[in-house]
Amino acid sequence: MPLAAIGSDNRSIPCGKVSALPLFLFSPLCYDKFTAGSIGRDCIILKGITYMRVLPGAEVLLRNPIPETILPRTAKVGMITNQSGILSDSTPSYEVLRAQYDLAAFFSPEHGMRGNVLAGDDVPDYIDDVTGLPVYSTYGPGQEAVHRAMAKLDALFFDIQDVGSRYYTFQYTMTESMEVAAKAGIPFIVLDRPSMIGCMAEGNLLDPKYASFVGKYPTAARTGLTIGEFARYINAEHGIGCKLTVVPCRGFTRDAYYDDTGLPFLAPSACIPTVDCALAYVGTCLIEGTNLSEGRGTKMPFTWFGAPWLRVQEALSALPPVPGCILSEEAVTPTSSKHKGELCRGIRITVTNRDAFRPFDMMVRLLSLIRRQNPEFAFSEFFLKLFGSDAMLADDFDAEAYLASLEAPLAAYKEAIKPYYLY
Repeated sequence: MPLAAIGSDNRSIPCGKVSALPLFLFSPLCYDKFTAGSIGRDCIILKGITYMRVLPGAEVLLRNPIPETILPRTAKVGMITNQSGILSDSTPSYEVLRAQYDLAAFFSPEHGMRGNVLAGDDVPDYIDDVTGLPVYSTYGPGQEAVHRAMAKLDALFFDIQDVGSRYYTFQYTMTESMEVAAKAGIPFIVLDRPSMIGCMAEGNLLDPKYASFVGKYPTAARTGLTIGEFARYINAEHGIGCKLTVVPCRGFTRDAYYDDTGLPFLAPSACIPTVDCALAYVGTCLIEGTNLSEGRGTKMPFTWFGAPWLRVQEALSALPPVPGCILSEEAVTPTSSKHKGELCRGIRITVTNRDAFRPFDMMVRLLSLIRRQNPEFAFSEFFLKLFGSDAMLADDFDAEAYLASLEAPLAAYKEAIKPYYLY
């Protein structure tokens, strides 16, 4: 359960746990400044039961500023953020930094600071019309100039909602910025946010020879980490070594999905409009490396996929039962991207039990079937970057044998990431 209920006598009702972590995690120091708060400001009543509010790291920072021994109030700072960086009342989190420091610049990821740039398109530099501050693009040409702008600051902050999949580029915007901070010797502060899809690792581990900006490290397809935990893990295990501070969320637990937290939701990008979409994306993002439509240009991105030639019933009939979801046939005409303007026979994914649903396993089995049943089907070179392996391209690929082979490396990965848990 994601929230901790409190009875009338303030005793915890066993429906979950409240995180009680040090507020600042700055290796090798640890600052225990966590404040539980009081009922009213810090709690919410639902159906007569009082729950501890989940707060994102930015809101924890608002209540408990970073000690000046780490970052003085006079510091000139930059912020890597987009429209998803908000507080529980939907105030942009950059307002916290403007109140506490000299906020000098923004750095935008893929899709831009306001989330209005299409996937893969270059993001331009510009002056933000709301704050009047410069916005430097970390996604597109001119990266050396952007990195020089970062290095001139006293510190960098990061606050973006991640989706929990290896393919999503925001986490690599963060780690590349951490590398800049390490070289410049400046602090890097991650304002942690709840995971959208819970903290369970799933899928294969990327082979480093296929590393790219949609999969840079040998992590699982479903990373099992919040963005702050990911920063801690990569900083330590992959040699970045920046002066990292993570401001944890308050009240979040590993089994929570984002819509369990009670926090307002702004889609991190246009094609991830819901939590169920983010969960399905763990598997359906792989479709971007094929000639199937992944649902861009429809109302169901990443929860529907198809093509004019797809033999839907053949695939569904041959597929073993998929726990936690319903797969149904639906014809759709995409208005953009692959198969634009063509009526596509497709498969719609309806999640019925998030905890039972294994989207990566489902997609490996489906793609294996679709490849055999449809001579029109093709992989692209991009698939290797997404899948992080060439295993599925083999003519004799066996989905069940492949999935069984993932159990040992996934178990080792789960053990490797445990020391970096915050919740």
